Amino acid sequence: MPPPSDASAPDVDLRAARQAWDDAVAGVLAKARRTEADQISRPAAAHLQTTTYDGTVIDPLYTRADELPEPPLPGGFPFVRGREATRDVMRGWHVTTRLGALDADPADTNAAILEALTTGTSALWLTPTADPGDLTRILDGVLLDLAPLTLDAGPHTTAAAHALFDLLDERAAAPTSGSAPAPDASTTRITLGVDTLTAQFAGVDAVTHDEAIALTRAAVARPEEIRALVVDATVFHDAGASDAQEIGAAIAAGLTHVRMAVEAGLSIADVLDTIAFRFAATDQQFETIAKFRAARRVWARVAEVLGAPDHGDAPTHAVTSAAMMTRRDPWVNMLRTTLAAFGAGLGGADQVTVAPFDSALPPGALGVSRSFAHRMAVNTQLLLLEESHLGRVLDPAAGSWYVESLTDATARAAWDVFTGIEAQGGYREALASGELAAAIAAVRDRRADDVAHRRHAITGVSEFPDVAEKPLPTAAPSAARPVARHAEPFETLRDRSDAHLAATGSRPTVLLAPLGSLAEYTPRTTFTTNLLGAGGVGVIDPGPGADLAAAVADTGSPVAVVCGTDKRYATEAGDTVAALRAAGVTRVLLAGTEKAVADLEGDRRPDGFLSLGIDAVAALTDILDLLTAQDADTAGVPA
Repeated sequence: MPPPSDASAPDVDLRAARQAWDDAVAGVLAKARRTEADQISRPAAAHLQTTTYDGTVIDPLYTRADELPEPPLPGGFPFVRGREATRDVMRGWHVTTRLGALDADPADTNAAILEALTTGTSALWLTPTADPGDLTRILDGVLLDLAPLTLDAGPHTTAAAHALFDLLDERAAAPTSGSAPAPDASTTRITLGVDTLTAQFAGVDAVTHDEAIALTRAAVARPEEIRALVVDATVFHDAGASDAQEIGAAIAAGLTHVRMAVEAGLSIADVLDTIAFRFAATDQQFETIAKFRAARRVWARVAEVLGAPDHGDAPTHAVTSAAMMTRRDPWVNMLRTTLAAFGAGLGGADQVTVAPFDSALPPGALGVSRSFAHRMAVNTQLLLLEESHLGRVLDPAAGSWYVESLTDATARAAWDVFTGIEAQGGYREALASGELAAAIAAVRDRRADDVAHRRHAITGVSEFPDVAEKPLPTAAPSAARPVARHAEPFETLRDRSDAHLAATGSRPTVLLAPLGSLAEYTPRTTFTTNLLGAGGVGVIDPGPGADLAAAVADTGSPVAVVCGTDKRYATEAGDTVAALRAAGVTRVLLAGTEKAVADLEGDRRPDGFLSLGIDAVAALTDILDLLTAQDADTAGVPA
């Protein structure tokens, strides 16, 4: 086909194709809504848009019309495509495993480290014991120039850092002694884990401001590449922050670190070279890709404004979200963390840590070993790197109209959050005033509302729950800081169901009252079973044409749900509701919307409606209150 003579013809063709696609969307929507295509407002694609918690509108389709200028190559300012131009594509990102504990035996931690390094781990995130003298034993045989090390010692960071410096100096001075040779300083990468400012937000102990400055100064003087300061943005994420809030608050904290260090006499370039960032990666894979690309862009812009653009390449450490993890059906967490690692890796994270799938549960709650859970976490990344080869290309999402647009929108939203914090006087002022926490809490509440209304689906919890799942311990594992887990409201309901199972020998149960044939009522009985199961409530379906009075007597349930088609409701719902009440049911609900039985009154009118979009947590709480109160009366136990 010869090229078009009119240079604008490709754009004309694109517009025509886009219009044809939009017409097709209108046709599908009209069919689904049982109306005509001309009754669908245009553009029809607007009906398929979604909006993030940052206000970014995500379109269902991106085309050449959405193309943005190509960012510079990896390793170049503003580092959107990654901080390293020559990263080893055979290695990819660093598979980072969290090990150790303040009260652990040094020999056990050392054995765990050496095993991890031989089974796929390529970087260490270490909590050493409180005794700095143990560090030599903990790191015995560990080649620190091959495996990047991040310390996580909280208020003990100063002692741990100096013990680490002494160990490095000893190995350099006596390269033939010990079980580990002298490390190559040029390839030794260490992060001391000083997180003073973000720790204040989380309310956990950390080193003092003066200690942070001293460690920053010590890091600058060392021959190794040492990042003293970590801006741990996961504390904002765990509190409920949106992506832009997480980035914006982290950038504000990072700038505050720079200002404090510069006031203490350090140069801007030196301070920038001692900062690293830690962000949460979620199962929203495209948003995660965009988050890491946007975070580098925003921090690079700050470095540019500070006059040191080439030093704005702070490394990023991705940690799979603790907020997205579930206690119920925790095996699904393996899928969530896989998506999160995928997004973080493709987004250019330098290190990725995948949390064990049972991390929201007390140790041993599932009857699986800790080593199994950790092995699955590491193998998740190894599969992505070794079998899917995701590390073989730097920034493989580059050029995607969707990813580039989302990166740009996320960066702009994060910049607005950052400048808003600056307008309040900076990070510490926003923290002290409570405005930062309040803004994050507002997003957390919006997300909780979406979860409650099942607009934000959680597989195995709010959708497709296993009511017969083995009861789990209600106690959460000890955590250094609180986490606003998305699934917690539904899991609290499931805990109530477990408690009554233990007390009465059966779960709270609702009677279904099906109308019509199996084909007619199955869609709504399936919907109802799924909804009630999210609260740990079982159902009894007596089948088509059943004697409802006998079914009520058999089950003894005070709650029944009428299930059928709207057409059936028009002729049979009222009589069915009245019959259920006469049989002793005290709460009659209808699977569907109120408009289906708008003309019913009195004892013939349902007490409530179960339909898409309801506040499922509130509805299930109400149902459980009634069911468990009856069970408690029967069993003689408190509700």
